[in-house]
Amino acid sequence: MHRQVNAIVGRLSLRPPQRRSLEILDRVTELIPLRKDTDAVGSLAAIRAEFPAVTDFERDFPSLCFALATGVGKTRLMGASIAYLHLAHGVQNFFVLAPNLTIYDKLIADFTPNTPKYVFKGIAEFAVNTPTLITGDNYQKRDPLSGTLFGSVRINVFNISKINSEVRGQRKPLIRKLSEYIGQSYFDYLAGLPDLVLLMDESHRYRASAGVRAINELRPVLGLELTATPYLEAGGRRTRFANVVYDYPLAQAMADGFVKEPAVVTQKNFDASQFTPAQLEEIKLQDGVRLHENVKVELETYARQTGERIVKPFMLVIARDIAHATALVATIKSEQFFAGRYADKVIQVDSSRSGAEDDAVVERLLQVESADEPTEIVVHVNMLKEGWDVTNLYTIVPLRAANARVLIEQSIGRGLRLPYGRRTGVAAVDRLSIVAHDRFQEIVDDANRADSSIRLTAIELDPRLDFQPARTVVVQSNLDAQILAQAPVGEGQTAVPPIFATDVEREVASLARHAMRRYEALPSARHLLEPDVLEKITGTVAELAAPTQAALPGMAPAVDFAAVVARTAQLLVDETIDIPRIVLVPRVQATTFFTPFRLDTSGLHFQPVAEALLIQELHSRRQETLSVGSAEAQEARLENYLVRGLVDFDDVSYDDHADLLYDLAGQIVAHLRSYLATDADVRNVVLYYQRPLAEFIHAQMWAHRQEAPVEYDVEVRKGFTEVRCGATTLRGDDSVRDFHETVTDRQRIGQMLFGGFQHCLCRQQKFASDSERKLALVLDRHANKWFRPTRGQFQIFYRLGIETSEYVPDFVAESDEVRYLIEVKARGELESPEVRAKTDAALRWCSHANEHARVNDGRPWRYLLIPHDAIAENLDLAGLERASVAPAPS
Repeated sequence: MHRQVNAIVGRLSLRPPQRRSLEILDRVTELIPLRKDTDAVGSLAAIRAEFPAVTDFERDFPSLCFALATGVGKTRLMGASIAYLHLAHGVQNFFVLAPNLTIYDKLIADFTPNTPKYVFKGIAEFAVNTPTLITGDNYQKRDPLSGTLFGSVRINVFNISKINSEVRGQRKPLIRKLSEYIGQSYFDYLAGLPDLVLLMDESHRYRASAGVRAINELRPVLGLELTATPYLEAGGRRTRFANVVYDYPLAQAMADGFVKEPAVVTQKNFDASQFTPAQLEEIKLQDGVRLHENVKVELETYARQTGERIVKPFMLVIARDIAHATALVATIKSEQFFAGRYADKVIQVDSSRSGAEDDAVVERLLQVESADEPTEIVVHVNMLKEGWDVTNLYTIVPLRAANARVLIEQSIGRGLRLPYGRRTGVAAVDRLSIVAHDRFQEIVDDANRADSSIRLTAIELDPRLDFQPARTVVVQSNLDAQILAQAPVGEGQTAVPPIFATDVEREVASLARHAMRRYEALPSARHLLEPDVLEKITGTVAELAAPTQAALPGMAPAVDFAAVVARTAQLLVDETIDIPRIVLVPRVQATTFFTPFRLDTSGLHFQPVAEALLIQELHSRRQETLSVGSAEAQEARLENYLVRGLVDFDDVSYDDHADLLYDLAGQIVAHLRSYLATDADVRNVVLYYQRPLAEFIHAQMWAHRQEAPVEYDVEVRKGFTEVRCGATTLRGDDSVRDFHETVTDRQRIGQMLFGGFQHCLCRQQKFASDSERKLALVLDRHANKWFRPTRGQFQIFYRLGIETSEYVPDFVAESDEVRYLIEVKARGELESPEVRAKTDAALRWCSHANEHARVNDGRPWRYLLIPHDAIAENLDLAGLERASVAPAPS
């Protein structure tokens, strides 16, 4: 079934931990039969032999727990498991349990087609024959025996909290009452199904409940449990589940970048003993709001820089009790708290409600993620429950007593999900902040314990530097400024002399600029000035302007379209550096090959099993039990059993690797013969352990894996693109500074915005260091044009480990003879793997760009990697080239 797993992984774009979970499920279906009343003891022994952590199913039927950290995607794994069990094993009936109304409603939405998080999106078989969804609300009105009414796959979703309430006092749940449609209860109908699989979402919430004990009588063929916390807590003790078959902890999810990076925050040099509890609480609350305001700006800036949607963050305040929460809300709503700005932006959620009421309250919180919903502060007494899958919680202020470990685990759980589904590389966008001035060191110490499940980043805020209010500043390009002269300009941006005299001409120039974006496939921007191109653009602009002219009396007779278009084209040429959009298209599919090697078999000591239990894995992946006298045809060579297991791996081709595969399989057979008494024992082992032996070999093959060089065709999709100046943040009352002035407080240079340029294509720029400011001085004196590019301007990508990231050079500049990509790095970082990977990517890009330039009579590109301490204001462009440590591109 390995190929079926690969197909589902590809169609659903599963993450590595989800893929590993599905592979384990695949293996489990090979180890135990999917049938009712299977031998639970024998099944446990088979699974425990391969997954030693599973010591007990904890139920009367095989049930396994997949412990995946919050934010990794348990619901998606649930959908993948259902798809796999149906497509690979023909399972048609599934029973999904939710712990409360919130998750129940969420699961119904996720299993409903055409919803944002539909779990089967990409499974073609389910697009043709959509699974039927049966819920705790409609099962009494449906006839499960009507065949086509319920489709080929039937997914039952029930709320265990409702069943729990129904079984109080030894009563039977409604699901056990007689149905007029089927002549028996729906429960008995389900219990009679030969292929029912039970899936339990957030199973730690109801593992020992009366409802689950009742559900156990369904006698499913398999149980799959999903949770981020695979343990029960009682009397201060934590008992781990005995059926955890796969554990992907939070620490690993953080290391792999699937969730936010949690950080504990305090003020620099803060001494909590100097404040009363009331004062300390007020300080933490205010600092939390300051962090919240800063991250709100950072999120907006990131969105404007990248074209992503703007995310509205919110802050969670954890109160001691209901009275405390009420007092906090009153404080936040008061005029004295940040001038009453949050009076209409705070809501209170407490635990005074229970059952359905409590679920309804939590349901209100789901709206907090919407950008149109005004709430920015949520005050809560008890920690929010699973199912609250918001992605925009960025700041947590815990104001209740708890030990450090509980504070960490309970605080971060609901805020780990990433709004864009991935890390962005922007620290503020990827971080969850926990404000804990009085517990800072305790939390850091506990997080650094060897047995801690996470590692926290420690942040000490300097009120002088970090608590200044921030704001987003959209930076204009020179092209924008000249076309829109006399229109409103951004903060700190002075007006420029008008190029176009009237609002009508400016409107036509804007239309011309928009039309010119259709011509970026030209070899360079100067091709816009060719008469036939100008004529086409003028015709387009005249058509676009016609509706506006009709609506604005007096506009039509005053415009010389051809003159305005020609002037706009010249402006674009003058205020653009031709940056080609280069795309590499592989001529052939990448191929993988393996070099010969000796297997390390020192740890391999499989023993024969009783023939009555012997399972032979056929090429079709079907399971067969062999016994004495079996008519199953035997392979002439023992190596064949292993080779046919190896060729099922997607990266192994029999035609290309046959000799190596038989060599490796022969090494295994020789090793088995070295300690087993007879060839019959060797045959027994390779038959029974075919799959793990194949995986054992394949794992070592990876260390000797190489990819054949792939030849690429270089395509230049665009000859030029408009300059992107993006957006940035500014703090406090800072204004735009003249970049000629020496910066004395270099610690803050990254927060400053500079202007005063003569040849920069953007009106303002930020610099990460004073060395970059000095380099800007050199470029402004000696280059014709320069600017600091933003994401997406170049589309240069580099690979570091398994990750592929976009590389954004520090500067791009142009002289009469050359165009430059320039990177400034601390001298100690020049040999780091990341810098080397970026350098290689930049040199490849320059090489391809130079081919384009040679054909189109353009300037060549050079990449300069300059140590920070080699930059001085007395250099010119030739001096910068001599200071560079990067080789010249080919």
